Amino acid sequence: MPILRTKDIANMSPADRSKRLSDLRAELTRIKTMVKAGGAVENPTRIRELRKAIAKILTVENEQKLGIREAPAQPEKQEKTSKKPKAKKETKEKASQ
Repeated sequence: MPILRTKDIANMSPADRSKRLSDLRAELTRIKTMVKAGGAVENPTRIRELRKAIAKILTVENEQKLGIREAPAQPEKQEKTSKKPKAKKETKEKASQ
């Protein structure tokens, strides 16, 4: 399962993306240090997932800079219309009694 999906990354604000990027890089550095020191890594595939997530973030940022991918428009909050419960219709049995 991917750490981040491209759609989610594209919907993030630039500040959120840069924070997430630095967090992922720090985690990748920590795991790589453990491997170099000869320690056993709990989940070795995590390294690949982190590298792919970092690449996705950098790709989305670069695409937005070049104008290939448009920055998402902030969705306007729509007011929810309250649904009124419909009155229950009486059955013929109740009506006849």
